[in-house]
Amino acid sequence: MNSVYTLYSGSSGNAVYFDISGHRFLIDAGKSARTLCRSLSEVGADIADIEAIFITHEHADHIGALEVLTKKHHIPVHVCGRSVQRLRSLGDGLCGCIVEHPPICEIELGDVTVRSFVTPHDSMGSVGYRIEYPDGEARRSIGLATDIGHIDDSIRAGLIGCRDVIIESNHDIDMLLCGPYPEVLKMRIMSGRGHLSNGDCAAFAAELCSAGTKNILLAHLSEENNEPSLALSETVAAVADDSVHIAVADREAPVRLI
Repeated sequence: MNSVYTLYSGSSGNAVYFDISGHRFLIDAGKSARTLCRSLSEVGADIADIEAIFITHEHADHIGALEVLTKKHHIPVHVCGRSVQRLRSLGDGLCGCIVEHPPICEIELGDVTVRSFVTPHDSMGSVGYRIEYPDGEARRSIGLATDIGHIDDSIRAGLIGCRDVIIESNHDIDMLLCGPYPEVLKMRIMSGRGHLSNGDCAAFAAELCSAGTKNILLAHLSEENNEPSLALSETVAAVADDSVHIAVADREAPVRLI
């Protein structure tokens, strides 16, 4: 049975676990190796079974576990674009585990295809992923895009048509503007290469659902500038379709997408 979980999601760390068509892999590996392994065990998985790790970008909350993890487990770490420069500086190049790709690439894990697409974020390089796998006689798609300043054509092409989607709903605009962050940080978050607001996420979620998306997991919520109830209510109202399942990823605990 296929399953996808956010193991944890937020500015303190991010990791998503996939068990698709018998292939087990991660997108991102934030926090610590110990925390990652403990979170995997909570969903009945083991780091020894992970056959690949795909990285969205090089910020610490997405790669924090890699240096220690790759010293003990020789798992291929797939990195797209210029993010590889940062990872090569860690742990003797992550013990030779890095597999470098261009920003737009396609990796096969048996009958599972993992495709990257470029996303707008203030990092050396940033991508989302679309995972396609057999579902009877057809193919089914799962999409992931977090740490995105705005919705562009690349993200639309990457996510439209996916039945299941993990998408960023980072901040409530009013909470951010009235909050304690310095102005320069507020401007960075709200910029086109920062993070996606609840409102922008909700509008895009409605667009996704009109194209067939049935499961949405709202991810990478800000602890200081958002509330799960705010993100959820705004997206539920925009989608306005009881047949669509919408949930919110937890900062510390696993949450299931499918």
